Amino acid sequence: MAAGLAASASALLGSCAMGGAGGADGDPRKLGDDEDDSGRRGAKKLTGKITVWSWDVAAAALKRLGRTFQERNPGVTVDVVDIGYDNAYDKITVGLRGGTGLADILTIEGSYLPQYTANFPSAIYDVANLGGRYGGDFARAAWRTVTGRTGGEQVFGIPWDIGPCALYYRTDHFRAGGVDPTSLQTWDDYVRAGVRIKKATGHKLLVHDPTDSGIFPMLLQQQGQSSFLGGRIALETPAAVQALTLMKRLAEEELVDYEKNWDGLVTATKEGKVSTTPIAAWWSGTLTDEMPELSGKFRVVPLPGFTADGVRTSNIGGSTLCIPTQSEHPELAWQFIRFVLTDKDNQVSMLKREGLFPAYLPALEDGYLSEKQEYFGGQRANAVFTRLAQNIPPVEYTKDDAKEKDIVISTVNGVMLHGKDPRAALASAARQLAEATGRKRVAVAP
Repeated sequence: MAAGLAASASALLGSCAMGGAGGADGDPRKLGDDEDDSGRRGAKKLTGKITVWSWDVAAAALKRLGRTFQERNPGVTVDVVDIGYDNAYDKITVGLRGGTGLADILTIEGSYLPQYTANFPSAIYDVANLGGRYGGDFARAAWRTVTGRTGGEQVFGIPWDIGPCALYYRTDHFRAGGVDPTSLQTWDDYVRAGVRIKKATGHKLLVHDPTDSGIFPMLLQQQGQSSFLGGRIALETPAAVQALTLMKRLAEEELVDYEKNWDGLVTATKEGKVSTTPIAAWWSGTLTDEMPELSGKFRVVPLPGFTADGVRTSNIGGSTLCIPTQSEHPELAWQFIRFVLTDKDNQVSMLKREGLFPAYLPALEDGYLSEKQEYFGGQRANAVFTRLAQNIPPVEYTKDDAKEKDIVISTVNGVMLHGKDPRAALASAARQLAEATGRKRVAVAP
């Protein structure tokens, strides 16, 4: 699913530590024992009713597969409730804090789950005994969001979709500017191409939302880090400075179209204001749904790298399914999660019908992902994302991500809109975040 854009989510997550009866104290609670759940457990007749919370196309996918699960398991009822993205984290946070009122299964974005498990450690089941064996079947970056570390001994959910990043570009703009998209091996190449395209066509290169941190987190993950490393604040590292310096160059070259919020991005793309969008695979669904008249005008290439042989992708978005300890039917909830997320055919069906790009690696081997796509002029766009998905660097998420986000947004826009020095601005941001969280900063050479 697309990365969340609602400011209320960050505000609520930032206040999670207020805690309450819902699991702010105590150790994680385990679900199941060490027995392989495909054995005796899988042979047991399933009965009962579970409720699932999700939103938008994800809810539609769960409703569809819920009907199939019910058909295969008479006596089971799966009630999927579309709670809407704007209200999702209000409901989840209140339920975790109060210790009551949550569904049996929750959809939680991967970047948010570690904040919940850190602030409410006994409120979401550790399913390592049941789901730990699936770790090798999921993209490393996605698995990190449910474990807190690759190969972690605790597993707080199962990854669902993932957002491998690439560069969507307008073929007509590139043709008019005389730019070969395959020549964009580095971000330096990208900036030079943007200057050339703008001179020839008047079109800018990309959209930046001044209410958000833009591509900064994507650029950090591409280099193998988030704003935290080993629990320390990592906003002054060479990777962070390099990312924000690139964003300043794009602004100084007047290659940025400033548009607020999701609707601004969609409208600017639809109107052809920009020539590229560095974003995740789920953007394909937005293009086909919102801009069918532009069929044939877009293609996809890997992200430029910071070096010619560097990583050519990152991640934006992606969700998980997890089970709160409030659930009255946690074993049944687990069986439904396993059915939806560890079945190749189900995962591929969600890509075909709902546009959810699977984090489940066996699904990426399906022939559907190598088919030509008419919207992209016959390009095998899904195949590009399939190759990239397996190379997304895992990064660290913390309970302080909401505090970090507010500070980084201000920092990024101070540089892009007001010309501040990236290194000095990031040093100031690191100091602010250290004061707000009590965390130490990663030591960097002067």
